[in-house]
Amino acid sequence: MSKPLLFSTSVQHQDEKSAMLQKDRRHLIHPQHHPQDHLDPQIWVSGEGVRLTNLEGESFLDGLSGMWNVYVGHGRQELVDVAASQLKTLAFATAYAGSSNQPAIELATTLQRLVYKNIEAFYFTLGGSDATDTSVRTARFYWGAQGRPEKFKVIARRLSYHGSTIGAAAATGVEEFSAVFGPRANGFLHIDSPYPYRFTTTRRDVSPGVAAADLLEEAILREGPESVAAFIAEPVQGGGGGIIIPPPDYFPRIREICDRYDVLLISDEVITGFGRTGRWFALEHWGVEPDIVQFAKGITSGYFPLGGVGVSKAIKEVMDSVEPARRWMHGYTCSAHPVGCAVALANIRILEEESLVERSAILGARLLEQLRPLSELTHVGEVRGLGLLAGVELVEDRASKQRYAESAGIGRKVKEELLSLGLCTRVVDDIICLAPPLVLPEEEIERIALIVRQAIINVTGS
Repeated sequence: MSKPLLFSTSVQHQDEKSAMLQKDRRHLIHPQHHPQDHLDPQIWVSGEGVRLTNLEGESFLDGLSGMWNVYVGHGRQELVDVAASQLKTLAFATAYAGSSNQPAIELATTLQRLVYKNIEAFYFTLGGSDATDTSVRTARFYWGAQGRPEKFKVIARRLSYHGSTIGAAAATGVEEFSAVFGPRANGFLHIDSPYPYRFTTTRRDVSPGVAAADLLEEAILREGPESVAAFIAEPVQGGGGGIIIPPPDYFPRIREICDRYDVLLISDEVITGFGRTGRWFALEHWGVEPDIVQFAKGITSGYFPLGGVGVSKAIKEVMDSVEPARRWMHGYTCSAHPVGCAVALANIRILEEESLVERSAILGARLLEQLRPLSELTHVGEVRGLGLLAGVELVEDRASKQRYAESAGIGRKVKEELLSLGLCTRVVDDIICLAPPLVLPEEEIERIALIVRQAIINVTGS
């Protein structure tokens, strides 16, 4: 396959980029910062639909929706207009008790219609990490308000990603996010993930999905049910696991276990919420409702920083029933920001009017159909997907599922090759992650699959 043509319309000179990068390297700290990863970065200057354009004028397919979040595509003028109008009308207002604003009220009401039926009320954050902190604090508050403060532990899963704040990083099940920052916050523990391609069990009496879920019960009993407040899980493990989709009987069993031992189920839908998997929220695939649902990213398609947490009626009733001195003492300055809430409402209207949730299911199935033949390649271990979330896992040896040595740098090389072929996306632990905008044109599906195939062949040789 020849490399796709890239548009070259920029008149920027290389010395201009060099000067800009000198300022960048001196004054800007990046997420997961290391200068070795920033030797020749892209400087993005514009986006339109499903494409991004860099400083040199080269155009790329956005294979990850920015950072899993630009659901409705780049350059949506209606979202810009809504943000500008709200900025002119009311740029900021506190949402602390005693104050409110109309966009926040309307957004909470709209979400109650769209999320799980048992979810009653919402608190708005700035993103996913502080949504995790809010969920954990809320779970602990819920039990403490009922005279059970010893119920504070949170169980999460390895290969999960819940954020980078002190609390969220402690919940995150990828060691690298905590290892260089000292001890994790107390009260968090982890069990193995339901990773169908790699999960092994000696049990023969139950399915692998149930066996993976039963690890939660074992952990609860080991710690003592009286000490466990919540279990937090992504319906599909994205940024930490590389698109891990659980067996269909996993979450129904998890719900049973949580109910049996009075443990709250927190669904982290920062990546999966708002239609990414072909449903508004991903636990719908398995007929399960959480006690707390957290979200971010797709709620505004990245046009404004916003996240949030939704809680069940039972939790809201406890929050409302305490004495003022024992109130839910939690808050952020920009919680329920009127601009963010206004943009979220407009974004949700687009999702509904353009049937993008349903479209995600249809296009996701077609994307997976196009990707499945990659399994014939020597170094492709598994191809998996749900909605417009897909993963292609590369291995050194397919028979044994042996991973490449980290020193081989296969993930980095594949990412660079994908970019050279015109596709910008992320590779996690040698797993090519795909999460294009929900407005992806149908004709681009085959193009993505062809680029992924060629990149794998170019790097691995077969």
